[in-house]
Amino acid sequence: MSADPTTPNGWARLRALTPARIALGRAGTSLPTAPHLEFQLSHARARKAVHLALDVAAVERGLTDLGLDSFTLTSAAETRAVYLQRPDLGRRLSDAARLTLAARDDAPSDVVFVVADGLSALAIAENAVGFIGVMAPMLRASGWTVGPVPVVTQARVAIGDEIGAGLGAGLVVVLIGERPGLSSPDSMGVYLTWAPKPGLTDEARNCISNVRAAGLSHQAAAHKLMFLMTEARRRQLTGVNLKDEAEALAGPDVTPRGNFLLGD
Repeated sequence: MSADPTTPNGWARLRALTPARIALGRAGTSLPTAPHLEFQLSHARARKAVHLALDVAAVERGLTDLGLDSFTLTSAAETRAVYLQRPDLGRRLSDAARLTLAARDDAPSDVVFVVADGLSALAIAENAVGFIGVMAPMLRASGWTVGPVPVVTQARVAIGDEIGAGLGAGLVVVLIGERPGLSSPDSMGVYLTWAPKPGLTDEARNCISNVRAAGLSHQAAAHKLMFLMTEARRRQLTGVNLKDEAEALAGPDVTPRGNFLLGD
């Protein structure tokens, strides 16, 4: 009699192609113990990522090392608990943050990067400064002017519109922690909006998702963003009318992916 009570799944070879939980086998009518414990660990990591506070000082030090000016803002959600229950408050600045923004005397710039904790401060801690570090020389080489970088806590994507408008930015790029998945608690999203102003909706933005070590690399994401920014400035729009065709251009670490089901 076999010592292993697990009945294997015939699709197990596909597990090498995806981090998704497929072909886990079974023990009787239940999930085997090892996959069950792995699920619980992943769930705990996702919950931790949602509640983890962003180390703002560390992010600002990283931005300073890149030669960028940064400052801190807060959303209208006063606590993490309020933020999770009231998404609308995370989309607008607090009264104190509005005063901070209004008191600044920055020259208008082509683009402003907003670093926002979102639903995963872990994603921002691991990716934001590194991604901007890849973007910075590309922007300088292309003649873009880059404004100061606000670091915003308890923030949602739309808060970038108010900030971009306040800083006189032609484009705003919001780097934000995405909702943690069971295999991706560290995924950062990049949202691009032309002529930002309060009241815009998601159809006015472009998104690059899953920026992280195990997903879309900083180099590949920067290549995509540079393409979208260039096209946005040329066409003076972002959103549903601006398509991501960056993979059609040569770039670092960008390889079109085939369909493994078709053998491509």
